[in-house]
Amino acid sequence: MKVLVISDSHGDREILVELVERYKDKVDQIFHCGDSELEATDPIWDSVMAVRGNMDFTDEYKLTQIADVKNERIFMAHGHRFNVNHGMQELVYAAQAENADYAFFGHTHQAKSEKINNIVVLNPGSISEPRGHYQVPTYAIVESDEHQIAVTYYNRAHKSMDELNSHFSKNK
Repeated sequence: MKVLVISDSHGDREILVELVERYKDKVDQIFHCGDSELEATDPIWDSVMAVRGNMDFTDEYKLTQIADVKNERIFMAHGHRFNVNHGMQELVYAAQAENADYAFFGHTHQAKSEKINNIVVLNPGSISEPRGHYQVPTYAIVESDEHQIAVTYYNRAHKSMDELNSHFSKNK
């Protein structure tokens, strides 16, 4: 499996178009974890699975999404309704309830990936308005095979952010 994960673009449609054009034929799925601030009817969503963030003011977006990609299950939410500023437990519980292998989220604008209770929990950071220790806009590529999962973060110039990258074993 190979997927692109983006979040918190906050009206920056140009970067979304750039990323979709760059990756649409190279990944199995593209995810946007909310706060796009674009209309839910925007044609960009023809190529991208998205959820509603706290700055998306239309009910046309779903609050959560489930995707099955190459026999792996992904739970996606923006994160604000799962109190991600105070820990990952509510998000992990929601992902477990859906039998997910991954929980993708946004909201904090901070790139982060970790494995909790056998679920890879991933925030791609904000592609437009980063916060926290790494003040660089980021997105993530998640690749997996039968043995491992690799999370690679990139900046807007598409250069790997090696200090953020992670690898996880698929052993449970």
